[in-house]
Amino acid sequence: MTAASPRTTAQDAVLALLLEVTGTPKPGNVDRHHDHDDLRFEHFLAGAVGAEPAFRSVPDRPLGETFRRAVEGMSHQRGGNTQFGAILTVLPLAYADSAVDLTPTGATAVVESTTVDDAVGFYRAFDAVDVAVDDPPQGMADLDVHRGGDAAGALRERGLTLYDVMERSAEVDGVAAEWVDGFPRVFEAAERIREDDGPLPDRAARAFLDTLASDVDTFVVKTHDRETATRLRERARAARDGDVDPADLADDLVAEGINPGTTADLTAGALFVALRRGVAV
Repeated sequence: MTAASPRTTAQDAVLALLLEVTGTPKPGNVDRHHDHDDLRFEHFLAGAVGAEPAFRSVPDRPLGETFRRAVEGMSHQRGGNTQFGAILTVLPLAYADSAVDLTPTGATAVVESTTVDDAVGFYRAFDAVDVAVDDPPQGMADLDVHRGGDAAGALRERGLTLYDVMERSAEVDGVAAEWVDGFPRVFEAAERIREDDGPLPDRAARAFLDTLASDVDTFVVKTHDRETATRLRERARAARDGDVDPADLADDLVAEGINPGTTADLTAGALFVALRRGVAV
């Protein structure tokens, strides 16, 4: 059996965020060789470092409060939103690792135990950074995440926990779906990373491509449309299967402005699980 990580939960959480952005090529995303016009590699490094103090409070502070503090710390760089979804993926896994056990069952226990106050903390995180999200369903304007902390009253009135909020978004948001379903893609990708060999950033890049080839990226659906996201999945399969050079696909997606951000978020979660389960660095 693989030995456990020699680092703390907080250290591995931040290391996972850092390793995720160092994976290259990571088609469509910022990596060591690709920047966007207003979002660069160093912004992600600064975002991960900024989130670190909040991760150190796991599991002693409530999850929603910790998430808000992590996002506020992440925002202290000029790129804006670097790792909002990645933090949302990694954080419940960190709580599971610290307070329950780092398994799908343990992660499910963590998210199902979230409270209304956790939901309020989640909404308040939107006050710190601009996040691309869909408009709320009809009749739920009072729960629009763009309202940030102003939605606290509606959350308390309806008695919605953070898990409830994720459940309402699971059909259209890949990270929310992981919360509701027990993080299946995260744990599957973690096993691929563990079973792979070579430098960890390279293993992360291959896991990213495998995940992108397996599922429609919901961030691409939000920022483009489902047809673009479905076509991207087929392009990723061609790169995974060796019919297209992944580096060429990465160049093309950056040029086209297609950013599979949900896949990057899940890869960060997978790296955290792999690190905690003893993958050596």
